[in-house]
Amino acid sequence: MQISRFRHAGMTVTDHEVRVALAHDEPDGATISVFAREVVAAERTGLDQPWLLFLQGGPGGKGPRPASPASWLTRALKDHRVLLLDQRGTGRSAPITRQTLPRVGWPELQAEHLAHFRADSIVADAEVLRRELVGEESAWHVLGQSYGGFCALTYLSQAPEFLASVAITGGLPPLTAPAEEVYRISYDRVAEKNARFFDTFPQDRDRVTAVVQHLRTHDVRLPTGEQLSPERFLTIGVELGATSGFDPLHYLLDEAFVPGSDTPVLSETFLAGVHAVVSYATRPLFPVMHEPSYGQGEATRWAADRVRRERPDFDPQLDEPLLTGEMTYPFQLRQDPALADLADAADLLAERTDWPALYDLEALAANDVPVAAAIYHDDMYVVREHSLETARRVRGLRTWVTNEFEHDGLRQSADVLDRLLAMNAGRL
Repeated sequence: MQISRFRHAGMTVTDHEVRVALAHDEPDGATISVFAREVVAAERTGLDQPWLLFLQGGPGGKGPRPASPASWLTRALKDHRVLLLDQRGTGRSAPITRQTLPRVGWPELQAEHLAHFRADSIVADAEVLRRELVGEESAWHVLGQSYGGFCALTYLSQAPEFLASVAITGGLPPLTAPAEEVYRISYDRVAEKNARFFDTFPQDRDRVTAVVQHLRTHDVRLPTGEQLSPERFLTIGVELGATSGFDPLHYLLDEAFVPGSDTPVLSETFLAGVHAVVSYATRPLFPVMHEPSYGQGEATRWAADRVRRERPDFDPQLDEPLLTGEMTYPFQLRQDPALADLADAADLLAERTDWPALYDLEALAANDVPVAAAIYHDDMYVVREHSLETARRVRGLRTWVTNEFEHDGLRQSADVLDRLLAMNAGRL
């Protein structure tokens, strides 16, 4: 259902909202609202253009808000009508936050509710939108960034007949690997990023050490009032995997301490910057659903935390501890005020064993939909080893392996999408 339309920055933007089943296998049960934003170049308003569904990274990432066309969106709007989906649980699609989840009931009911917020349900929501906007039997194109690529592989498994083509950037998931196997490789990649960062900015090794030692002996509070622990501070390493991650992290550490103080004092500028990185107030679904997004038939049991205990180099008690990456840990759910009310449900999800399969291996092996994927060689978040293995198991999938970009290459250059579209069209 169309709910509003406006023109801005050379785009015609139309908002849509549909009601869908919370559990798609229970169509007569509870429903939720799903929101999506249609964008078309203003000069092409009213023209018949192919649809391109954009699946955002996450889990827990809402669709982009097009204040002005990003490079990839500018390229997409040349020949597509783009739909920016707020995946369920994000943005305006039944958002999951500390303000909304407690309304569901006690933690067991919350966990059962959240079990319907994975890729399989997101794809089923997309199918409702496709039928509503494109037509019952019409196909559309899909672009998946990061976790959006995970969803795209689920889409290829569940409803390939309604896909005209699929482009994936930094998001070919492991099809069968359990979460702990994912993290064993991920920690290697994070260690490599640490080494490169401290090689680029040698003085920051001492700065990180000094901050950690200070936090071990002082009660330091973030702008929101909670204590900043050493282990939570170390999660600023999540920034190491972005194209511009090294520089902002360096300049953050550069102002860690108040100059000229008789005793070390962490600056308010630094603490505000740390809070901006480590707080999940704007995307609370991510730490709750990150590991369950790998769950298929077995419990994830806080895999990143378990694997970290196998890695002496990531022991937060070391004199010179390493920064961590995109991993999520139980302590974050307790130490972040935005997550505290979701912590018990997250613990229950971590022990859940009946996760259904997200990928149909036979359907993927028989795939005949054009699929092109950018695999970033140095990707810290979605490791190339699993992506390459998945590419081998999807019939007809064409890969572009590059170290020209980091995980966020799609945002950095329109050339990424342009190349993938050309690959799917057989021009490259």
